[in-house]
Amino acid sequence: MHRTESPLVVVAVLLAALAGFVDALAFTSLGGFFASFMSGNSTRLGVGLGTGETGVAAMAGALILSFVSGVILSSVIARASGASHRHAVMAAVTLLLLAAAALGSFAPGPIVLLLLAGAMGTENGVFQRDGEVSIGLTYMTGSLVRMGQKLAGALMGDAERWTWVPYLALWAGFASGVVLGAAAQGRWGWYALWLAPVASAVLTLVVARAGQRVRAV
Repeated sequence: MHRTESPLVVVAVLLAALAGFVDALAFTSLGGFFASFMSGNSTRLGVGLGTGETGVAAMAGALILSFVSGVILSSVIARASGASHRHAVMAAVTLLLLAAAALGSFAPGPIVLLLLAGAMGTENGVFQRDGEVSIGLTYMTGSLVRMGQKLAGALMGDAERWTWVPYLALWAGFASGVVLGAAAQGRWGWYALWLAPVASAVLTLVVARAGQRVRAV
């Protein structure tokens, strides 16, 4: 991540905040499941299977499949769109979040959570390099590991002493989004979902603008 252009690092932090916001909405609205944290859903899947709670296991498994489907969708879009893939992927994220908000207003339930998970899986395709995700926007464990590694290098005298900062910023963005999502859900309930596609639409424009600026440099 420290090799990513500065404008795109800022975009990545904002997208991580969006992921945290959506994850908090999902967690607080639908019984402790996650839209972006698939390690947590994998744990719930295993616990559900181990304890015989088949409903919990089925929901967790469906969320994991929806998330992976979103990743597949973003990969297809990225390959088809070429250099403009970032805002094309974000447009798909916005549409999925819009569908989730609309459904949540009339028929709140598990399908909404599946749409949110699909959107978060798709969001991870915004930053791809040679077909691989270069910045993980929804899983913070990897960011914290990388931050720890870079910080250890700095403490041991490596020349690049501040390469841990972008990973800290990514985590802080996600955590800030979680705080905002929990507060919004507590105040507006399911209607807080509408904030997600609005933010995503704005970020789609920001992503497009940042990409143009980077290419112009």
